[in-house]
Amino acid sequence: MSSEYIYGIHAVKAVLEKDPARFIEAFVLKGRQDDRLLPLINQLQAFGVSIQQTGRKALDDKAKGANHQGIIGRVKAAEALNENDLDVILASQTNPLLLILDGVTDPHNLGACLRNADAAGVAAVIVPKDKSAPLTATVSKV
Repeated sequence: MSSEYIYGIHAVKAVLEKDPARFIEAFVLKGRQDDRLLPLINQLQAFGVSIQQTGRKALDDKAKGANHQGIIGRVKAAEALNENDLDVILASQTNPLLLILDGVTDPHNLGACLRNADAAGVAAVIVPKDKSAPLTATVSKV
């Protein structure tokens, strides 16, 4: 089972709302119990996610210096679909909206494209296998 880290309140919340079964465990900054983080911790606990209270250095190391906002989730890697799955996606919707990207190599730009695609109701995002930013924690964060 391949796993990845997602970090930040919004990234963790988004995965929790869309696919809570992906969560393996969560790491929360020890002593942080504010109004933004506490409801998220309660939701994670309600889904049976193991939550570990962790020091700032350990969180910083897991986030590789990025802003984790006091929470990091370890999740099962998202399923990457391929061109064979496109027929099923197209058949499942009337007039599906597709986003086709080419040459998007910066993870921040890819994350912004995916965020906007989600808001616009895009059924699928198509990216080339080569010369494209990989799906990383940075993409999820953005």
